[in-house]
Amino acid sequence: MPSAEDQISALSAESLEPSPDTVTSLIRRVKIMTLRLLPVEVPMDSLSDPTSRVITPQVINAYIASAGDFMEALPYCLLRARKEFIWDADHNPADFEENWCRATACEVLARRVVHQAPPEKLQDVMSARFRHKEIDGDISGRVSALELAIDSHCTIFLSSSEAQDVVQDLWSGRTVQIYDDDGDINFLPYNRIDKDGLWGRLDPGRIGVPRYQNVFRITMWFLFLFAYSLAVREPLDKLDPDHGDLDIWEIVMYVLALAFSVEDMHKIYKLLTLVSWKTFGFWNVVSFVTDCLLTAAFVLRIAGIAATGDEATILRVRSFQCLSLAAPLLWMKLIPIFDGYKFVGTMQICIARMLKESGFFFCLLGLLAIGFLQGLYALDAADGQTDHPVKIMNSLIQALLQAPAYDMFEASPLGLTLYYCWNVATAVILLNVLISLFSSAYDDVVEDASAEYLTYFAGKVIGMIRAPDEFIYPPPFNIIEIFLVAPFEFFVSEKTYRKINRTVMRVVFFIPLCTILVYESHLDPARNHWVKDWFSSPDDGGTDAPHWQDPEVSGDDADRGLQISKVPFDELVAMFPDTTHSTEAVVMKELKGLKAEIAELKQLIRDMAADKVKGE
Repeated sequence: MPSAEDQISALSAESLEPSPDTVTSLIRRVKIMTLRLLPVEVPMDSLSDPTSRVITPQVINAYIASAGDFMEALPYCLLRARKEFIWDADHNPADFEENWCRATACEVLARRVVHQAPPEKLQDVMSARFRHKEIDGDISGRVSALELAIDSHCTIFLSSSEAQDVVQDLWSGRTVQIYDDDGDINFLPYNRIDKDGLWGRLDPGRIGVPRYQNVFRITMWFLFLFAYSLAVREPLDKLDPDHGDLDIWEIVMYVLALAFSVEDMHKIYKLLTLVSWKTFGFWNVVSFVTDCLLTAAFVLRIAGIAATGDEATILRVRSFQCLSLAAPLLWMKLIPIFDGYKFVGTMQICIARMLKESGFFFCLLGLLAIGFLQGLYALDAADGQTDHPVKIMNSLIQALLQAPAYDMFEASPLGLTLYYCWNVATAVILLNVLISLFSSAYDDVVEDASAEYLTYFAGKVIGMIRAPDEFIYPPPFNIIEIFLVAPFEFFVSEKTYRKINRTVMRVVFFIPLCTILVYESHLDPARNHWVKDWFSSPDDGGTDAPHWQDPEVSGDDADRGLQISKVPFDELVAMFPDTTHSTEAVVMKELKGLKAEIAELKQLIRDMAADKVKGE
């Protein structure tokens, strides 16, 4: 069997594009192979271990050989098989552990296959987009192995150095997405795109690079918070008839709020149409509630300006109240704004996981609240007089927050007993359940914090470039796109529309584009080695340099005949154990060699016996 490196290197320089039927056949093949590899459940740690006795180099080579001429599609097919095994695990509880082990094995195999790919093929293997035939016969959309891993939350695959190299290339703009004539997306190195002239080098597409989007978004968000703080700093000014109209900071705040709301709605639309409703997370809910409050505040503010008398005063007060309610959410959204930093990103992953785990708690709490509310209301109605249900609900909430109102039920011994039971159930039982759930979620994240963060960061990067629009206008300039540029799409040709977009973006983003051009031309360490050498020590050979492995002594120590390399480096490392293979694999290799020597010895004995018989 040819080696894995030879099979990968034999591929063409460009990504292959197999048909959906071919990809589906390869998915079935690797799925059947995985069933043969793992007919029974095995310990999960034995699969992800670098020296696994299950996923050995021979197994990896067998999977690479199984792809034939379509090795570039193998990681995608393995991750698709993983997804199908997870579906089988969720719908067949009796074989849950076995199918989950097979899903993990497929993910580990995909990581090992990508690890063996040569550096020049890594981009094609990770970002080439494929389609397969679904169960109902429809053809799926084009998805790359990297996108599929992000959608499936493959922490083992995405935490690999190969996946992160591709993510970093996308983050920094060294790899960009290009739309072909059919509207499909291809990922190409940025230096392969021809640029001529100064005007041509001001590429509007650089605004869509995730790193620059992130910087631009942070800047705009701080401007928004500054405008918001000034707009609400003096609520009494809004009651003064001389301050009835919108001031400059309110205008800035509402314009930015409109831009961010449009962007949030666009993200929600992409999640629901391009990915899945399951990716709708906590921060999407926070953004939606914030947008609703800001929209309500704006509507009430405009209505207050148009109204007169006491009605205008009431509407202005209501508008300010809506703005005040949005303040905690606005400052809370600084967490996802700065989640590109590892500490903040890990913290928000912990928060999201805790909130997800708390769903069980709130479900039990809701059921208990309904039961106790009904029971207390029924006991209250037994004497012919009832309090409003809202008062009873308020007393239940106060008890949950450690401020019970026992006086409310002291007239009814049964009601007071039932209220005592509610306090015990919530304060003693449910709250401890919530604490244990939070603790478990925190331990799960912290235990594998690096992999979780790298997976989240990869999702953040792909989410920023996964846009159905070739030209990205960050807020608040997306308003210009909606009202001034987008209408031309229905009246002009596609070529003219692209030219309009590029011209408008060059004018609107002239200063940011010039800044990006100067940074990438002279300051980016990835493109300018003098900057990298300035901030880091020069590498004069690396770990394979002979003068590092066997250094020579100079100066006074050399004159005294002292030396470091009394024992050569090769002899030193020869005494190290083989950590690239498991203990079982090393023992089996030695047994195999011993078996071959015994067979050779037996054959020698037979030959000697035969010669002796002939001699007699």
